[in-house]
Amino acid sequence: MLGLNSLWQLGLSLDALAELGLELGADVPVFVRGRTAWAEGVGEIIRPIDTASRWYLILRPDCEVSTAEIFSHEQLTRHDSPIKIAAFLEGATGNSCQKLVRTLYPEVDKALIWLDQFSPARLTGTGSCVFASFDSKSAAASVLAQCPTNMSGFIAKGVNHSPLHTTLAEA
Repeated sequence: MLGLNSLWQLGLSLDALAELGLELGADVPVFVRGRTAWAEGVGEIIRPIDTASRWYLILRPDCEVSTAEIFSHEQLTRHDSPIKIAAFLEGATGNSCQKLVRTLYPEVDKALIWLDQFSPARLTGTGSCVFASFDSKSAAASVLAQCPTNMSGFIAKGVNHSPLHTTLAEA
């Protein structure tokens, strides 16, 4: 969306792009804005925050998770209390989908158990990918090198500002 807005010289504001992006998915507005942020609602309430520099190992178990199945499942917990920003910045996390996905998809459960040996492992959205954070690229790479053969993975550096925004600003 950002690239097309620039390429086609549409001149749409980030607010307009984020609003359009929300129709595509709850995650889109935060990526359009290009900042680490705290998102609430269905992704439309966004407050920029800065987080410590971390490296992330993302693993994909050999299975696909149906988001539609998870969101429509009768056992999905829908009354979890929201996490506050201050608690999150102190390490509190949560994913209402994780318990159900672990139950329905044993491959995801095994991936979380395996990765949790090295760093607290969490589910990405509804999955099937799982991730953990590390202090350094080398620490994440060391764990990835031990990855079971039924999973694939990659390492990514967490950033507070999107390099895409910087590149587009320089164009």
